[in-house]
Amino acid sequence: MTFSLSPFPGEESPPGLRIGGSIARRGDALSLDCAFEGELSRVAFPARAARPERRNRLWEETCLELFLAAAGSEGYLEFNLSPAGHWNVYRFDSYRAGMREEEAIAAPPFRVSPEPGALRFTAALDLGGIFPDGTDAEAGICAVVRDAAGNASHWALRHAGPRPDFHRRDGFVLKIPWG
Repeated sequence: MTFSLSPFPGEESPPGLRIGGSIARRGDALSLDCAFEGELSRVAFPARAARPERRNRLWEETCLELFLAAAGSEGYLEFNLSPAGHWNVYRFDSYRAGMREEEAIAAPPFRVSPEPGALRFTAALDLGGIFPDGTDAEAGICAVVRDAAGNASHWALRHAGPRPDFHRRDGFVLKIPWG
């Protein structure tokens, strides 16, 4: 299924920027393809790391985020993917509670590829051992975008609250069947 992100109302975002892509699932395999497109010179991307690694606080710079939950569960996962190649995965027991690094994922296989007029993120995630077989998923896809002056804008599938909050379950609007 395809998706498109929009900036939080009232926040200034780099003009001409579009963020969208597709997500699909086949059994335990989840694939994500997302591109930042448009006038990318107005976006502050962190420099590509020589050795990408697990890092905290990636949301302080431009990054892509995927929130994933088993349907009907209060718990969820947060994937942070940096244009630098750094990453992290956190598990939450419920809304913003019980945050810890998800050790079952040693390094999510993802790639950041510059293209003419775009920066593309692709990821292939194995949900085996994380979600029970046959469990449908609910997803929220979001991005924090810093402009050249350092100002942040928050992009999501849906903004439901009075301020940006990617952890809200009413933002996990993509329903992804197990099959």
